[in-house]
Amino acid sequence: MKTSLLPWLSAALLFFLSLGAAAQHATSFPSRAEVLDLMHRANAYQIAHPVMKPTDRNWERGTWYTGVMEAWKATRDEAFLNQALDWGKQNEWQAGTENLGANRLFCSETWLELYLAKHDPAMIAPTELSLATPAPTSPAGAKRWYLDGGKPYVDSLYGASTLVMLTRATGKQEYMNTMRAFFDDVTGELWDKDSGLYYRDPTYIGKHTAHGKKIFWSRGNGWVFAGIARILEYLPKTDPERRKYLAIYRRMAAELIARQSPDGFWRANLDDPEDVPNPESSGTAFFCFGLAWGMNRHLLDKSTFLPATKRAYAALAAAVSPEGKVQWGQQVDARPNAAQRESTHEYVTGAFLLASGEIYKMSPKSAHKKL
Repeated sequence: MKTSLLPWLSAALLFFLSLGAAAQHATSFPSRAEVLDLMHRANAYQIAHPVMKPTDRNWERGTWYTGVMEAWKATRDEAFLNQALDWGKQNEWQAGTENLGANRLFCSETWLELYLAKHDPAMIAPTELSLATPAPTSPAGAKRWYLDGGKPYVDSLYGASTLVMLTRATGKQEYMNTMRAFFDDVTGELWDKDSGLYYRDPTYIGKHTAHGKKIFWSRGNGWVFAGIARILEYLPKTDPERRKYLAIYRRMAAELIARQSPDGFWRANLDDPEDVPNPESSGTAFFCFGLAWGMNRHLLDKSTFLPATKRAYAALAAAVSPEGKVQWGQQVDARPNAAQRESTHEYVTGAFLLASGEIYKMSPKSAHKKL
């Protein structure tokens, strides 16, 4: 048994050593051509290896397509735009079918971004109808339509930007009011002001790891950090509550870079990296996206946040296999758990595309230039 493990252990050790060296010595980003190649490889792998059924428009695939849209917005490569348009037409622009109201909005994020580019009312009419139809999963039918088993959960906030985009698309303030109540309720219960991070849901408040540390799930915080960036993207600069979202976003950014591991990844438990010590790419990609997004819009100071972002993208790029699989992605979960090197999913690819789109904007146009 010991003999059979030696090749795996040796390979794993070499990977971690090379990864750590790459991240710690990441002084610049790849060129735009190299980032674009990474995006195409990762996206092509996911197209060729779908996890969900062809007709699915759930949160897993919805997250992938937010990344596809980010890739198009950053690069203007028509292949990404056409892929998203085809997915929308295939699903007739319908809202999600899941039992959780907020998760139903993940696919609608893509419909809204396409609408804002193409201005076709058919792209958003089903989402508006879904939100206006009384049901436990819609604001027309329940005050807290975004709960899971009666509890708020932080992943839900990734869907909040749909409501901000709907306000921009339609001019209807009711959508913004719905978003504010949703965001404030979830944040009021799950944001830990002492740490500046979010609990995944109320069951983790007051719990600790074996080392006595709080439990802050990396991908859970990734959902909200990326989600706030996407809210701010579409929120009017004059919005009276913009400062509130920006303050939480900046506080999270500062707390996150303090918890990054030397190899560029964040571990699955942000406050206790030893709790689940393996790398984790989905949370890392969301954080990389959010940090790069903020610097690209002059909301975060480059001297403070650029080194962590470079390490993060070096780690993510090294985690993409030659065939395009974005590895080290924790599987569907609701808490910190281990990921295997070969683990991936559609939302893992989506988070990587999100990060890559913002990194593309920061990258040198030629491989011979330094950032």
